[in-house]
Amino acid sequence: MDVWFFLIQLLNGVQYGLLLFLVASGLTLIFGIMGIINLAHGAFYMLGAYLAWWLAGLTGSLVAAVVLSLPLAALVGYVIEALLVRTLYKRDHLDQVLLTYGLILIFNEAQRILWGNDVHGIAMPTAVNWSVRLTETLSYPVYRVILSGICAALAVVMYVVIAKTRFGMWVRAGASNRDMVAALGINVKLLFGVVFAVGAALAGLAGAISTPISSVAPGMGDTVLILCFVVVVIGGVGSVKGAFLGAMLIGLADTFGKVFVPDFASFTVYGVMAAVLLWKPRGLFA
Repeated sequence: MDVWFFLIQLLNGVQYGLLLFLVASGLTLIFGIMGIINLAHGAFYMLGAYLAWWLAGLTGSLVAAVVLSLPLAALVGYVIEALLVRTLYKRDHLDQVLLTYGLILIFNEAQRILWGNDVHGIAMPTAVNWSVRLTETLSYPVYRVILSGICAALAVVMYVVIAKTRFGMWVRAGASNRDMVAALGINVKLLFGVVFAVGAALAGLAGAISTPISSVAPGMGDTVLILCFVVVVIGGVGSVKGAFLGAMLIGLADTFGKVFVPDFASFTVYGVMAAVLLWKPRGLFA
């Protein structure tokens, strides 16, 4: 294996890890701040992908489809939080698991009714349908570079919002003591609704921007959900920084596992999780 092939796999691992971070960051916010085990989080990834495919067919533009799908995914998330999830804050995790698992079934059936069971794809936009030549035989798609840049930029924005802004202060305070935050005059219900909607929008955005390089298929959010829970466990519940590092570890482990040990590729992800938990049982940044 030469250095260029290794570099390509490294870039693929980083790109996959950044995409996982978009989904997992929303999950860790919902789980760590609101205390909700949201098994339906992967369904928002699927929703974003299907909305992008559908809207791209209507508008003829992937960019327009992604921009339009983002507020739609956020709106669906906010409505679900207001009508269903809000009733679970003071109930145990079993009720949360039952409700959100039911939402998975509803999302999957709604997808089949609206868009059918066929596997779809979106053509790569012409402006980014080219590759950077590395050697005479190897090149790297520029869209993957753009995808990595978008995810990295959103990671920076999320860190700044959570750590440096008043809204981030409200979110962190609500995670510590929601009753005290409410007593200070902050509308906690609205705050948590916005957090849930942002988490849904991030997952939907990840699904939308990944459509040119992956298939749009029924149940596509289920596999992503499992990996995102692995990322959250590795990084530490509620830690956006931990979700970023965990996503990068899983992205690299999954990519290089498929290259070096294809027969045990699925084990490498859980092997990394086991190793981290043996070192830090509560995750890297609990």
